Amino acid sequence: MGSPMGMKDYLKPLIHAFESNGNPERAAGARKYLKNQFDFLGLAAMDRRQLMKDFFREHGYPRPAELREFSLCLWNLPEREYQHTAVDTLRKMAKKLEREDIQWIETLIREKSWWDTVDGLASWIVGAYFRRYPEQIPPVTERWMKSGNMWLQRTCLLFQLNYRETTDTALLTIFIEKLAGHRDFFIRKAIGWILRQYSKTDKEWVRSFIDAHELSGLSVREGSKYL
Repeated sequence: MGSPMGMKDYLKPLIHAFESNGNPERAAGARKYLKNQFDFLGLAAMDRRQLMKDFFREHGYPRPAELREFSLCLWNLPEREYQHTAVDTLRKMAKKLEREDIQWIETLIREKSWWDTVDGLASWIVGAYFRRYPEQIPPVTERWMKSGNMWLQRTCLLFQLNYRETTDTALLTIFIEKLAGHRDFFIRKAIGWILRQYSKTDKEWVRSFIDAHELSGLSVREGSKYL
């Protein structure tokens, strides 16, 4: 932000642009797609990102110290496009995150949770954060795994989604073994997804892992797709 205005005033032009370009018919379809859990304005992702680009070109990006307020303000708005905008902006600015920022990032994972925000937060934001602060991985992931919160646990599985050859397979093994018997679709799907993704880097490791572990049928089907 180039001026000392408050965050709500800073966001007003973006909110106006989003509301002016909404499509009620598209919004109804989006609500149905996410099981009527969230309201939508009806912006296609491409259009939303163009409006974001225009806004940031004119008004500037939030400063690193403002990312928390920026993200939480968008998270508190009812329409889902605002949460998607927060995730996209954090992805662009992930290298500027500070050590203590994981506390409010956890809030974003916990609140208004569904795969459409959690997966981006996990693979783009938390993944980048842990690359920057690897010493935070043990205490944070241990807390998240013990939390009983499915979305925090899914984040533990997926934050290494883009790590490729730097994937910590020992840590991934611990997470999968602890969650292998989980009944929820989103955990079983995530186990398969991370195995499938890592199989692009090391097929033999994934093949041996699947053979050696009792996983759900969904996890095995997903994890085996590229084997």
